[in-house]
Amino acid sequence: MIVRSLVFNVLFYLNLVVQLIAALPTLVLPRRAIIEVARFWARTNIWLLRHVCRIEVDFRGREKIPRGALLVASKHQSMWETFALLMVFDDPAYILKRELIFIPFFGWYAWKAGMISVNRGRGAQALVDMTVGARAALARGRQIIIFPEGTRRAPGAEPSYRYGVVHLYAETGVPCVPLALNSGLFWPRRSFRRYPGTVVVEVLDPIAPGLDKQAFTELLQQGIEAATARLVAEGERELAKNGVTRDASMPARR
Repeated sequence: MIVRSLVFNVLFYLNLVVQLIAALPTLVLPRRAIIEVARFWARTNIWLLRHVCRIEVDFRGREKIPRGALLVASKHQSMWETFALLMVFDDPAYILKRELIFIPFFGWYAWKAGMISVNRGRGAQALVDMTVGARAALARGRQIIIFPEGTRRAPGAEPSYRYGVVHLYAETGVPCVPLALNSGLFWPRRSFRRYPGTVVVEVLDPIAPGLDKQAFTELLQQGIEAATARLVAEGERELAKNGVTRDASMPARR
């Protein structure tokens, strides 16, 4: 397992460098060009995980995703979903930290792809800026992907939902599609190890626009957390069958 993890990490970053260089022509092409390159990068990562680490993926409930402009609120446990969700949505626009835009190559492509950067240091103004960017993207029929907790949290960690997703839901008037997953079991945060098994992403029932903020918050968090707990339990059973013990970066489940 350690050898497979090492091989994967070398190939993953080598693939990333190659793709970053190969994508340079997209900076002068229409925006969709870089989206397609990023989607191809995601597919190659999934291929590497399958053939090197024996990690499969199961996308459930994709038929529930409405067409067109959406707000997508996803659980965030791993780096895995930062690229894998590119394969699920037609024209995604991620909400990301402004600092990432200043990273050479990555930041150039994120800007070209129309990702929405947020300067968290601006306080309330950050919400205003985020809403302006989201409305512009939604007007083009795009899907806004936001991680409501703002950062990766290990499977079983106490949830910590932030106000940003609630603000976007209230201000944009589009459906919100919640996503639950268990990626952190197989690609743990702060660990180079990759564990064999099946990453499951489950699309939950869309939340129609128009709910008050409190009702939306409760519906979103309860739905994602209940589904995620179920998927984590499913993944833990699979890990146990494979003889894998819980990674030190994974807290015990609540």
